Amino acid sequence: MRSLRKTAACALATATVLGVAVAPASAERPGRADFTLAVLFSNDAESALLGVHGDGTDEGPIVDGGDRPYGSPSRAAALLDRLRAEATTGKPGPGQAGRRGEIALSGGDNFLAGPEYAASTVEGAPFYDALALEHLDLDASALGNHDFDFGPDVLDRFLDTAGDSLPFVSANLDVSGEPELAAHAADGTLVESTVLRTRGERVGLIGLTTPELPAISSPRDVEVRPELAEITNAHADDLGSLGVDKIVLVSHLQDIDNELALVPRLRGVDAVVGAGGGEILADAGDRLIPGDVAERGFPLWADDADGHRVPVVTVPGDYKYVGRLVLNFDRHGAVLGVDERSTGPVRVSGVGPDAVAGDPVVRAEVEKPVAEHVSSLADEILARSEVPLNGVRAEVRSRETNLGSLVADSLLRAGRENADDYGVAAPRVAIQNGGGIRNDSVLAPGELTALDTYDVAPFANFVAVVPDVPRDVLRQLLERGVAAAPDAAGAFMQVAGLSFTYDPARQAQEVREGTHEIVTPGERVRDVVLADGTVLVADGEVVAGPGVSVATNDFSARGGDGYPFADLPFTSVGVTYQQAVQGHLVEGLGGTVTAADYPEGGAGRITPVS
Repeated sequence: MRSLRKTAACALATATVLGVAVAPASAERPGRADFTLAVLFSNDAESALLGVHGDGTDEGPIVDGGDRPYGSPSRAAALLDRLRAEATTGKPGPGQAGRRGEIALSGGDNFLAGPEYAASTVEGAPFYDALALEHLDLDASALGNHDFDFGPDVLDRFLDTAGDSLPFVSANLDVSGEPELAAHAADGTLVESTVLRTRGERVGLIGLTTPELPAISSPRDVEVRPELAEITNAHADDLGSLGVDKIVLVSHLQDIDNELALVPRLRGVDAVVGAGGGEILADAGDRLIPGDVAERGFPLWADDADGHRVPVVTVPGDYKYVGRLVLNFDRHGAVLGVDERSTGPVRVSGVGPDAVAGDPVVRAEVEKPVAEHVSSLADEILARSEVPLNGVRAEVRSRETNLGSLVADSLLRAGRENADDYGVAAPRVAIQNGGGIRNDSVLAPGELTALDTYDVAPFANFVAVVPDVPRDVLRQLLERGVAAAPDAAGAFMQVAGLSFTYDPARQAQEVREGTHEIVTPGERVRDVVLADGTVLVADGEVVAGPGVSVATNDFSARGGDGYPFADLPFTSVGVTYQQAVQGHLVEGLGGTVTAADYPEGGAGRITPVS
């Protein structure tokens, strides 16, 4: 199988070695700077296309209007232009070389489920996240897990726009099983590594994507290689043989500690830009968005396999910061040190002394139409309900409610609709954790809007199918749901495709705190019957028989709320639970929620007994 295509430069790695030595990198290595490189970066934009609020602290008027003073792609674009100019023009700072260059990167997770993303799904609409990325004028982007959330087909659409302006790098992905992505690898949009050029210097760039991708997203037939150090070192060797002596790794590994753990196994990498964790790295004097607090310094450091110190950096997402790592290199390509005066996070702000007005083109082409779409959600009628739908927090977390049943039915329908596309067994039952139903209200009879579905199901949780759940495991999953009864708990589950009874006076299931490991099995669930009449549990005893395919959300499938799925494999099927609810209302129910289907008091799916 063929992995992501290397760039032409890397493909020539067997050509004549140019003999450029790579000297040890150190934060305090003595020597004279020959070249100063500013690495500018952002990550985890996650469709935050309209900016974000701070903690309410008043820092003055917003220079470009609106009510969200921080973030936004228009401000990030303007800030990046300013930082590029600062990096390459004017008088060099102390210790900096006269020759200076810059590169600008994204760490991936370029879009995310939610109302802002949904603007790109309207027929005829452009992919607004891709347009925003284009306007940032970056040199390259990694691929994050959320870039695969809706499956390879949506990523292909994103790349059709964004790939015209920059390459996407990931050395450990094999996309040959997905024809559309393979075409992007063939045309150079998807690459394993690349060589960037700035002010007469070449900078090698290697990309990595989290090996957890199949478990936390929907890559379908994209294969993920876990040998991160070996893959990175091989590319670093290839680049070095071409005389490229400045090498940056941009990696989306979900937690900056994963990058720090990787560095001791690397050779030839001068700096690491991490993504996916959202950590706030900053030093005293760095201006942060109100409410943000530094967790550790910027940069972090780790020693590589040769004992060279390597800076490791990241910034929080949502367009809130642009990271800046300024490296001084000697003439052999060794890092002499980091310019601490200009290295650090730079907040993206529309208020205060560092305010930047958003780029007017980005505001017009991206933010304005997205804002109009989000506003229109309240006017988009999806269905009409004949009955009040109960989503009150304490109710959906303690007993069956008709809105809870509707959400569970939505998961079941979405799992069945998408099972074939993702090669999993169609689910027979569905489980939705009550804590994921968030409107905390009763939806009155009448119109149900698109905004209602986002209020009910606001998280970026994806429908997941666990294809073969043993009956005893399913019983313990139901036990998790009623373990806190009669008290309310987020783990209480709303169900579809089955009904069950439970006795709250009997032994409750206990799981080890912070895990989904069962310490004491529950004995409360007494009878479980599938919708077709198949009995799974009778009078507290599991009836022998084949396993059951279960639809849930990926949060629960990974053990969220302590759900004891026993580490069974699952597949996310490229649909958020909000999209599942919307699809069920429009297509599954034909636009009408009837009292017969969803009676006010519930339909007897979950029944306490004594």
